[in-house]
Order: sequence, then C-alpha cells, then structure tokens
Amino acid sequence: MTKEQRRPWAADRIPDLSGRVFVVTGANSGLGLATTRALVRRGGHVILAVRDVEKGRRAASDAAAERPGARPEVRRLDLADLDSVRAFADGVRADHDRLDVLVNNAGVMALPRSLTPSGHERQFACNHLGHFALTGLLLDLLTAGRDPRVVTVSSVNHRKAGLDFDDLTGERRYSPMGAYSQSKFANAVFGWELHRRLAEAGSRVRSLLAHPGYTATGLQMKSSSALLRVLLGRLGNAVLAQRPERGALPQLYAATEPGLASGLFIGPSGMAELRGDPTEVGLAPAAADPTTGRRLWELSERATGVRYAFPASV
Repeated sequence: MTKEQRRPWAADRIPDLSGRVFVVTGANSGLGLATTRALVRRGGHVILAVRDVEKGRRAASDAAAERPGARPEVRRLDLADLDSVRAFADGVRADHDRLDVLVNNAGVMALPRSLTPSGHERQFACNHLGHFALTGLLLDLLTAGRDPRVVTVSSVNHRKAGLDFDDLTGERRYSPMGAYSQSKFANAVFGWELHRRLAEAGSRVRSLLAHPGYTATGLQMKSSSALLRVLLGRLGNAVLAQRPERGALPQLYAATEPGLASGLFIGPSGMAELRGDPTEVGLAPAAADPTTGRRLWELSERATGVRYAFPASV
C-alpha cells in the first residue's frame, strides 16, 4: 500500500470527473452544496435539483467558482410533489442522453405532522417516496451511464427505527423525530433492495448507501421542537458536529471512488459513527430483510405510480 493510499480519504482524492454527469438533490445548501462543490472542482457536470430555484442559482454560482468554465445546471425539484418529480425527470431526459451518478441527498427533519397533496406524511414523502420515484424515472439514463451509481443518503438513526406499515401517515401516533428516523430507515431499505434488484437483473448500475454522521447543516435548526433546536442545533452543532465539507465525504466516496461494490454502506469511521473519515459501516440487519424490502418496494410503487424497468446494462 502506498503512502497516498494510507492517507485518510479526502475530497482531493476524487479522480478526474470530466465528462461525467451527476444529479444531486438538495444541492443548494449543507451536504448537497458541499457535494456539488467537490464534484465540480474535479470536473463533474452537476445538475442541482432544488426546491428553491433562486437559492439554487446562488449555489450554482458558488460551485462554478471552484473550476474555470464550469456550468452547473439548476432545475426545480420538489420531492413532496410527484408531478414535480416527473417534470424534473422529463427535463433531464430532454437535455441529456445519459446520467452517471444520482445522489439522493435531500431531506427534511423532525417536522410537525402534515400530509402532502397526495396524502403521504411529509417526511416519508420527501425523504423516501420522492427519491424512489426519481430513481425509477431516471433509471434508463443511468443504465446508459459510465460507471453508473445511485447513492442514497440515510442516517445512523436508521438503526433505531422500523416501518409502521399500518400507520405510515402518523394518524394514530406521531413523533417528529420518530417519523424522521422511520424515513431514514426507509432510505436504507430502499438502497439495499435496489441493490438486490439491480444485481438480479445483471445491471451495471450500482446502489450504494451513505450517511454523514453528525454534521452541522442547519437541518437541526428547522426542527419543530424548540428542545431539539437547542440540543441538536445550537449545542450539538457547536460541540460535536462536523462541517458539511467533512460530512459530505461518505457520499462523495460512494459516488466517485473507483471499484466500489454495489450494496456498500459508507459512513464516518469515528466513535458511534458521528464523525471521522469515510469507511464501510454496517447496515442494520432489519434494513436488509427481504420481506421488508419487497413490502416497502410494492407500497412505494403504489404510492408513486412509478414501476421500475430493470434492463441489463450493455
């Protein structure tokens, strides 16, 4: 092993990405912006998928400063609105004949209970269902990509959660943080089940999972709970949290490191996986349960109207 290989992995280890096309959801701030900036710096063409286009344009300008001649795209995407998801996918398909990497990064956290126009609990809709639909709608472009990957961002919280299939809307019992953890468990189940189905189809597209540990992204300050805003936001961010540039390393590693196998889960190497260098970490056994995977997949197909076609890559 060379000295370079022994050095902790950092964004400067990302290979040249010239000619490669990336979609990053939630790219206008936090982990998404840090991911976008790192990809652009190494020559990647990034499509910023954002709910607020004006914020997206400012983020794109910030990212473009990382590399002369870079022209990141900004496209509107509201993951809670399935019509918006379809419009985004149609727009990408109209302008691109392939997609190399999809980073399912966007998320909301600890919101008060509310339902989307389609009747889904908002955290479950934004964090899981929107990404499920988006991935399925872009799968044909990924199949045509070079070293194609889907990277889905979960959380350490997935290990203390499950799926209440009888009350996914939280009608009978709702906890803002509990609903967030459930949605992150759904991300983990989806990423693994996607890996299983891609492998079964003989596809070159790989599904990987990542989590950022404890990262100061501002997400904690948007919680509906004043206590969580104080504990996780002001105190936790100041004492325990990593900067977004560090928190984004696991998903950057999963998206760009050559030779990674499908199905890997990448997170921080430190104590309790709260911070540290990107490394392979363990997925909760419940998230890899095939029965749970099939049940969530079928529910997600019904909820979104998106059914995956799994062509084998040429």
